[in-house]
Order: sequence, then C-alpha cells, then structure tokens
Amino acid sequence: MSQGNKNRLRRKERERAAKKRNYKQEYRTQVARNEHEDRMERQKARRGVDQSARNNGGDDNNNGVADKREGKDIAHNKPLRKGGTNKDGFTIASRSKNRSNNGQRPKKTRTT
Repeated sequence: MSQGNKNRLRRKERERAAKKRNYKQEYRTQVARNEHEDRMERQKARRGVDQSARNNGGDDNNNGVADKREGKDIAHNKPLRKGGTNKDGFTIASRSKNRSNNGQRPKKTRTT
C-alpha cells in the first residue's frame, strides 16, 4: 500500500472518530422500529433470572448475575422479533447457540 493510501485511510479514521453519536436519533429510530420493546423484554427476562438466583442462593460469587446465566443468553421460545414475549417462555442457552439458530427451532431427531 502506498503512503498516499495510508494517509487517506488515517484521515478517514480521524474523521469517523471525530463524529459524535446522536443518541436521541438512535433512540427515536429504535422506538420507531419497535426494537425498544424487545430490548425491554430481554432485560426483564435477564433481571427475573438474576433475581430468582439471588433469592434462592444461585449467585455464589455475589456479582448480581445468576451463576447459571454467566456468559450465556436468554433464549426466548418464540423469538421476540416474531412477536414472542416472556410469557411464551425462555431458556438459558450459550451465546453461540442462541445467535446461530437464527430463530429456528432445533429439529427433533428420530430415535429408532
């Protein structure tokens, strides 16, 4: 890569870093797309799991996060983007498993 290209890339990086995020606009966009409600549902589910762990002794290291949930996601039985809620149920799944299934239910395998 020539020196001119490197300088041009650095200038673009500086310009990108200098721009400030418009948090109000981001929030408005989030609400308009109904992403805000889904985020609140996820948050309620996480807090519910953590609260029950604190009450039932499932938080041995006292960091406020349920031990069984550390490093994992709350996987909703019916994805929130498809109209699901916490009432539809949720489980705790690894991040990679939850995000790789793309909202698909795992296929049941036949046993013979």
